[in-house]
Amino acid sequence: MTLVSALIGLAVLLAATVALGVFLQWRQSRPQRHIAHEVVEPGRLGADALGETATLLQFSTEMCARCPGVHRTLAALAESREGVRHLDVDVTHRPDIAKHFHVLQTPTTLLLDRDGVVQTRFGGAANREVLELELNRLIGETANV
Repeated sequence: MTLVSALIGLAVLLAATVALGVFLQWRQSRPQRHIAHEVVEPGRLGADALGETATLLQFSTEMCARCPGVHRTLAALAESREGVRHLDVDVTHRPDIAKHFHVLQTPTTLLLDRDGVVQTRFGGAANREVLELELNRLIGETANV
């Protein structure tokens, strides 16, 4: 093998790795709507109730650097909308919940409808504008029912 072919091989490998990383980062930050719809029971999460219209359910850990910022964003969003509630579940000491909801990273946010059915899932720090669009979509669908 010549030095030139080895360098070309390394360049191709590096380009493929970077492309895969960019794709995974892009996919991770997008809302996922094609998920198994499960009804979330608030008692299992340590909450008394869900929101009357929608619930922003955040999974965090003690060591998560982005979780406090996401918490502030979700809390402000819930406070600005009537019937929307924000719940933050620390999965550090609740691996059963992390496993059940397939939480592989924190923060992870689930958007629940008024019945507790998971409608949208966000991996990582969700963009506020995208959260608002998804919340508007959910509230609009609820109002039309």
